[in-house]
Amino acid sequence: MRLGNLSAEQVIDLAQNMGIQMIDLKFVDLPGTMQHLSIPTIELTPELFEEGTGFDGSSIRGFQAINESDMLLLPDPSTAVLDPTFEIPTLSLICNIIDPSTRDGYVRDPRRIAQKAELYLKSTGIGDLSYWGPEVEFFIFDEARFDQNAHSGYYFVDSDEGIWNSGSETVLNKDSNRNLAYRPRLKGGYFPSPPTDTFTDIRSEAVLLMQDFGIHVEKHHHEVGTAGQGEIDIRYDSLVSTADNVMVYKYIVKNIARKHGKVATFMPKPIFGDNGTGMHTHQSIWKDNTNLFYGQGYANMSDMMKYYIGGLLKHSPALLAFCAPTTNSYRRLVPGYEAPVNLVYSARNRSACARIPMYFDSPASKRIEYRCPDPSANPYLAFPAMLMAGIDGIINKIDPGDPMDVDLYELSSEEVANVPKVPGSLEDSLDALEKDNEFLVHGGVFTEDIIQTWLDYKRNVEVNEMRLRPHPYEFYMYFDS
Repeated sequence: MRLGNLSAEQVIDLAQNMGIQMIDLKFVDLPGTMQHLSIPTIELTPELFEEGTGFDGSSIRGFQAINESDMLLLPDPSTAVLDPTFEIPTLSLICNIIDPSTRDGYVRDPRRIAQKAELYLKSTGIGDLSYWGPEVEFFIFDEARFDQNAHSGYYFVDSDEGIWNSGSETVLNKDSNRNLAYRPRLKGGYFPSPPTDTFTDIRSEAVLLMQDFGIHVEKHHHEVGTAGQGEIDIRYDSLVSTADNVMVYKYIVKNIARKHGKVATFMPKPIFGDNGTGMHTHQSIWKDNTNLFYGQGYANMSDMMKYYIGGLLKHSPALLAFCAPTTNSYRRLVPGYEAPVNLVYSARNRSACARIPMYFDSPASKRIEYRCPDPSANPYLAFPAMLMAGIDGIINKIDPGDPMDVDLYELSSEEVANVPKVPGSLEDSLDALEKDNEFLVHGGVFTEDIIQTWLDYKRNVEVNEMRLRPHPYEFYMYFDS
């Protein structure tokens, strides 16, 4: 249960009155994985909110070198919530990171970058608020095994709901030794009712816990993929609050799956030949409680919205370094799986990377759905990057051209060749970011340090390491050469 937008003193009083025994301090590393440490309630003091508590920044990915490792966690009292994933009564607080040498916010704290993006939007005078509504997808498997060493490399995932488990020779129901048959067909997992959808209760349980965390959930459902692909739709909120909610969303889904003896993953493309996992991100800019994206143009969009789209499309190759930030992301961004590989915009058309949803036509509902991101992204970096690209489009009046209202997957090869595409690999996106990052540093939102740190980390820890290792399919193709 979220306790409300409280002060530090109110959080301390409520924790004492509610019998809280532990305080869980949460933050996010640079790649976007939640980290935490726990302290007893006796340590929940005014000094904790004023001075913070120390941790080793050199042990956190993308943070400090070992010779400058001391960092501070400063809890944000407005994020106080009872964490229902623990048996012991525990209060959760999301933290900002402080550099003890300057007492300023840490330049590589992803949450600080999100906070700076909100301030920058206000400073431009363009708007005073941006709203964000991500559609976060995931898979739930019965098991996942993987390894890579000098002489072997493999991955294995299994799911009772997987289409590969529908054969008569396969034992599916482990308790009864019977195959109970119902499976979502390949690319046919969208909205089947039970017994085909076997994960309804698990998703519902996750929804209830999200509501306990104060997240407004609109609906949940099975997604297109087989083997337990799901989606829980959360209501839009401000940029920082939505990034907080995405991290809590992933935390809850993983823990609920674990509780039921299963494993959840937000990996963009864990299954070959089936739909991948995206994080379509709805976004709009408001001022004085008015949606500035509503107007009289195509699909009732304003000129501001058109230019915002222009910024997204122009900067997409660089944006994807933050929005599709893993080597696996580009297994998803391929034609034929409802993935947005074409850098165009359209109303209703899901084959475009920037879509204008047309479910409702009220001014409040007008928004852009940018379909390239996936949930491997750090939302504290991806949302600000998209906002900065859109603001750059508005300031420079970047025209996105005419919309594409045809099914882009049905175009001829000649026509397709003339449509701009997303980068084909993480390496290409990183190269694009290196060349095109000026739009990110306006207002000090992103710094040269954070951009270079991101480039170095992704190239050295991910791209280069993948390049070194034989792939299992290479044995299939080349072993007899």
